[in-house]
Amino acid sequence: MTPKQISIQTTLSQQFCNVRQQSLELCAPLTAEDMMVQSCPEASPAKWHLAHTTWFFETFILREFLPGYQEYHPDFLWLLNSYYNSISDHPEKKLRASFSRPGLEAILDYRRHVEASMERLFESGMPAEAQERLVLGLHHEQQHAELLATDIKHAFWTNPLHPAYLDSRLPASGPAAAMQWVEYPGGVHEIGHTGDGFAFDNESPRHKQYFEPFQLASRPVTCAEFLDFMNCGGYERPELWLSEGWDTIQAQNWRAPLYWHRDQSGEWSVFTLHGEMPLSDLAGTPVCHVSYFEADAFANWAGKRLPTEGEWEIAASRLQVEGNLLESGRLHPSACEISSTIASGGKPNAATMNQMFGDVWEWTRSPYVGYPGYRPLSGALGEYNGKFMSNQMVLRGGSIVTPASHIRASYRNFFPASTRWQFSGFRLANR
Repeated sequence: MTPKQISIQTTLSQQFCNVRQQSLELCAPLTAEDMMVQSCPEASPAKWHLAHTTWFFETFILREFLPGYQEYHPDFLWLLNSYYNSISDHPEKKLRASFSRPGLEAILDYRRHVEASMERLFESGMPAEAQERLVLGLHHEQQHAELLATDIKHAFWTNPLHPAYLDSRLPASGPAAAMQWVEYPGGVHEIGHTGDGFAFDNESPRHKQYFEPFQLASRPVTCAEFLDFMNCGGYERPELWLSEGWDTIQAQNWRAPLYWHRDQSGEWSVFTLHGEMPLSDLAGTPVCHVSYFEADAFANWAGKRLPTEGEWEIAASRLQVEGNLLESGRLHPSACEISSTIASGGKPNAATMNQMFGDVWEWTRSPYVGYPGYRPLSGALGEYNGKFMSNQMVLRGGSIVTPASHIRASYRNFFPASTRWQFSGFRLANR
C-alpha cells in the first residue's frame, strides 16, 4: 500500500474501533436481563443491536472481501438479518425478545470474531468498494446506538420499578429563551447533500426547489408550552387533528406525551433516562416523545404550522453542526437559555436559530419520498432506505442520543406519523 492508502486504512480502523466501543459503552449500565427486553414492536433488545450491527460488517464486507473468511455461525446470516429480503429469510421483528440463545457471551464473542477479521482486512488493504461499505456500516451502527438508547428508555419505563439508566440526577432547567421568528426569503434554493463526506442515498440528488418566504421559530416548542396546549383541551378538540390522528389518540387514549404521568394531586412528572422527574423541573426543555399527529395538532392550535423539510434544511445549512448530542452524556433535552441577538432592523437573523441539531428530532410536514432523480444503491444495500418510502414523515436534526459525527443538515430521518418512542419534538413555522 502507498503511504496515503496506509493513512486512510489507519483512520478507518480507528473510526471502526471508536464506533464499536461506543455501542458497548451504552450497554455498560445494563444487566444481561436488561439486554433481553423488547418492550414495544418498534424496539429491539440491546443484545440484538450488538449482534445485528456485527452481522452488517460480516455480511456486506467480510464475506465478500476477506479471502478465506470463516463465518462465526452458519445460522447467523438469517437469524440476525433485519429486513434484507434479497440476502435471506429473517425472523419477525416482534419476536426478537425470544432469542435467549445465542446468549450474551456468544454475541460478545461474535463481535470480537468479526472485529479481529476486520483488522486483518485493514492490514491486508481494503478495496475501495469495501471502504465505502465500511463507512456505511459505521453510520449504520451509529443509527443502532441511537435506537439502543431509545429502546432502553422504553424498556425501563415499562418496568413497574421504573429503574433509572443513569444514577446521576438532571438539574432543574431554567426557563427557555423567548421564542422569536427568523425570516427567510423566498426563491429557488438547493436541497440535498452537497457531495462532501458521507451521506445516505436518500439525501441525494441535490436539487432545486422554489420556496415562498417563510419564518421559523428560533427554538423548539417546550414542555411548558405543550402543557398549555393540553390545559386548553388540545386532546379534546377534534378540529385540531388530522382524521387519522384523532382516531389514533382515541384508540390509544393519549392525553399527554409519552412518558408523562399525572398523579392523584394533579402534578405531572416525566420519566427520563435519569429516572422520574417533576415536569416543573423540565418545563423549559423541548417537549419530546410526541407523534407527528400531536405536533401538527399543536401547530394548528397555535395558529402556525410545521416546517417542510426543505425549509428546515435551508435554516440548518447555515449553522455549525453542534448541540446537545450523545457525547454530551446528558441523555435528555436541555432548555434553550441562549439570548437571541437582534440584527439591524429589529429582526432576528439566521444566527439566532437555536437547537437545530441535537436535543430532539424535529417533525416536518414533509412525507418521506425520494428526491427527484433518486436512485437507491444497487443490490441488497438498495433495501437500506428506498423500500420505506411510503406512509412515513420526515424528521430532521438529530436528538440527544444521536452521535455527533452522524448528523448533518441534509440528514433525513423518517417514521410513521404515530411514532412516539423516539426523542421527537418540533418547532413551528409561519406563513
